[in-house]
Amino acid sequence: MKWFLQRVLAAVAAVLVVALGAAVLVRVQYTGEPASWAVSDGTNALWMGHAWVDGRYGEQELAELKPRIDEGGISDVYVHVGPLGYDGRLDPAKHPEAAAFLRMFRAELPKVRVSAWVGQRVEVGRLDLGDEAVRTRVVEAADRLVGMGFDGVHYNFEPVPNNDPGLLALLERTRAELPADALLSSAVPTVEPLAGLAFTLGLVLPKDPFWSSGYLGRVAEHLDQVAVMSYDTGMPTEGLYGGFVVRQTTAAMDAVPQDVHLLMGVPAYPDDHAGRNPEAETTAAAVRAVRLGLSDGGERRERFGTALYADFSATGDQWSAYLDGWAGPDGEAGRPG
Repeated sequence: MKWFLQRVLAAVAAVLVVALGAAVLVRVQYTGEPASWAVSDGTNALWMGHAWVDGRYGEQELAELKPRIDEGGISDVYVHVGPLGYDGRLDPAKHPEAAAFLRMFRAELPKVRVSAWVGQRVEVGRLDLGDEAVRTRVVEAADRLVGMGFDGVHYNFEPVPNNDPGLLALLERTRAELPADALLSSAVPTVEPLAGLAFTLGLVLPKDPFWSSGYLGRVAEHLDQVAVMSYDTGMPTEGLYGGFVVRQTTAAMDAVPQDVHLLMGVPAYPDDHAGRNPEAETTAAAVRAVRLGLSDGGERRERFGTALYADFSATGDQWSAYLDGWAGPDGEAGRPG
């Protein structure tokens, strides 16, 4: 018993040392000025809410959103059509106006790709990605949505443990069964800011706080787009949050293959909870941090953008911060071409 307790205390001490070192490192990251070229190239994404496909939103709301999509260089939107049932099925009654939305949206924004955003909580008593029958139903739903006219499918499963084989199996199956030209994308959690941190914290925490960079890379190999949810980080100050996002950006660029479109998530919502301090996790801090992280690469990575969460929660000030900080710096804005 004494031997076991000593090991536990040693593990806790190691975690505390690593966590302190990581905090110092990430805060230092949020310094200096981003490179002038580290701005939008017009390949960004926007998460859009369920109201677009259940009849609550229509032409008036789209007329208000369209200028922001244009000015923000939004090339992809993820429109929520779920959630999935715990058995993996997607009830068509959850998106009765999806076809009408697609007609309306494409008439106004024909160059913007529209993916169906589907997901569910994945934990005990919820959706089980380790169940082959569940995965089959999820893929059937994805195939039906593409058949309806969506350009692709955007998965959002939370919380997926680090190194989870079920998600990899689902992505492989989805890729194999969707049409070759269909987009496949996924929201993913934050990646370890230091190599080995995911493993170290996993020794003492009940849930994985990060994915390892290796697992992110394996997931990304099956995807056209990866959207890192770099928010709800629990960082108490803007400096720590900004540094964390800088580190997330550089780590994700290293982990995600160059031929996969990497998108860094930007928060634009008011939530104040244990996992988020809205005074720290600001839209302005996120886009500045993404620019700093992109600058660290030394040159503009192709297939790189941001993903704004979300159309239904973003305030006018948050949109302005996004447009001024990412889409508009140095006179560069909008979709290329």
